[in-house]
Amino acid sequence: MTWGDDRTNTPEKRVSVFQPLDSDYMHWGVEETCQYLRRETLEKWEDIFRGPFDSLYLCFIYLCSVSRCLGDRLEIMHKLRKLRQLEAERSKVFNDPIHGHVELHPLLIKIIDTPQFQRLRNIKQLGGTYFVFPGASHNRFEHCIGVGYLAGRLVQALNERQPELLISGRDILCVQIAGLCHDLGHGPFSHMFDGMFIPKARPDITWKHEVASLAMFDYLVEDNNLKPIMEQHGLVLPQDLDFIKEQIAGPLNTTWQYKGRTEDKSFLYEIVANKRNGIDVDKWDYFARDCSQLGIQNNFDYRRFLKFARVCEVDGQKNICTRDKEVGNLYDMFHTRNCLHRRAYQHKVGNIIETMITEAFLKADEHIQIEGSEGRMCTLSTAIDDMAAYTKLTDNVFEQILNSSSPELAEARQILHNIVCRRLYKCLGQTQPDKPIDVTQELILSWEADLAKSIPQSGSQEEVDLQPEDFVVSVITMDYGMKDKDPINNVRFYCKKDPNKAIQIRKNQVSKLLPEQFAEQLIRVYSKKTDEKSLEAAKKHFVQWCMDKNFSKNFQFNLIRNAEQEFVVCSKYLLLVIFITNG
Repeated sequence: MTWGDDRTNTPEKRVSVFQPLDSDYMHWGVEETCQYLRRETLEKWEDIFRGPFDSLYLCFIYLCSVSRCLGDRLEIMHKLRKLRQLEAERSKVFNDPIHGHVELHPLLIKIIDTPQFQRLRNIKQLGGTYFVFPGASHNRFEHCIGVGYLAGRLVQALNERQPELLISGRDILCVQIAGLCHDLGHGPFSHMFDGMFIPKARPDITWKHEVASLAMFDYLVEDNNLKPIMEQHGLVLPQDLDFIKEQIAGPLNTTWQYKGRTEDKSFLYEIVANKRNGIDVDKWDYFARDCSQLGIQNNFDYRRFLKFARVCEVDGQKNICTRDKEVGNLYDMFHTRNCLHRRAYQHKVGNIIETMITEAFLKADEHIQIEGSEGRMCTLSTAIDDMAAYTKLTDNVFEQILNSSSPELAEARQILHNIVCRRLYKCLGQTQPDKPIDVTQELILSWEADLAKSIPQSGSQEEVDLQPEDFVVSVITMDYGMKDKDPINNVRFYCKKDPNKAIQIRKNQVSKLLPEQFAEQLIRVYSKKTDEKSLEAAKKHFVQWCMDKNFSKNFQFNLIRNAEQEFVVCSKYLLLVIFITNG
């Protein structure tokens, strides 16, 4: 060997002539497919593929069938297995505490890795409830991942059980994206923002977080240039974008006006946000996740529903149905929902904390400036009109106000400081109206004025001057998700003997122990003044107000600190009620 021998030269680094291929091989074109065949040393089959095949998968199936040589068939099958692994290699696995190891499609990962979705890490799932339940620290981020995963589980279960439904890969992917993005529009402290703050800050508009979810989804796609990536993964635009947003917004009306899918795919609209009966994957995730974090037992197992879910035709449309024997489990599901509202979501302390946070946000509204698109400055309440600004609005605004030194934020800062130091408004009691009341902001204000004027008729002189602004009236509705209706009346079932026929099951066919009513209103009254004299006077006002409004039979007292005081207070107010009633 001599020094001039070419074999002693450092070999040049070989550069592959093949460009990286997208992982979604089911949607490769002819050139991409032939590129893959050449890379895998299958050039001799390239001319065959340039025939009538529109899918590499079909090409491989055909090659296996026409190859007479066993070695060729084994090589083709090996390459096919390798091809199937491409998708998995690009997916990611999340170790979720509720659902275990969750594997998500690469396109879902692209959506998750955007500022608009990452924003959900800083929005509490249960808002002010975290100030009451130490475990309620979970955020909208993990909930949305869970809903996207469950949406895929349900649609894939239907596809495997009923291939005649012709559920495509596009359908499955769109349903998963809708589940993933359904809560993009939540504001600080979740439902507090769209249920309490916005109605008071901007009473002239009707706005819900679903509206913002649609706007935020559009902004997410445009801001991160995701349309080309969506098309690479086989989505057809704008049809599939419409389909995703229609699932988030829910049904438009009884007639079919959807753009995303035709009426033969109507069942797909019941997976993420089911307005027909309320049984959807959104509830499945938050039941399981919230119960786990709150320490409350969850009586509903969605895995069992997945086993029995089936599509049947109902009144000309295809609906998701379940086995007749599951009707009791569905009543348990709605009972679990009611228990969560009663014990946690509408907890009297969490309720008033969110009221105080709302008051602080209202006082800070005009003084918080958030930069939006094209340098436009927005306030807390106008950020919902500009998604660039709204992306920056999270629970962190609480800390921003609390730690500020601005004189304009002094009042708001004091309210939040009182929350942190647990100096909260006190609940005077709870009552119920005899019949449902249509609650408006004007009615609440009139009730607070009436409370201030409802001086007991015992003749004793009031030492404390109470004004309407010293009272807070909160009206809460507890139901099974469809106001006063039984949601099971809108569920259809099938029998084992005839799985394709949808039937209805009435409550009286299930059990005599089920509720007779499915909704009730609770009226809570709080006092902003918390000194002993003011509280004592405010309780007397509350008792008189209950009797004036004919709520006296149902009212309950709070502020009981120990057993001895409980006896004294109950005895005193029982005598007061008897005295006033008898004149």
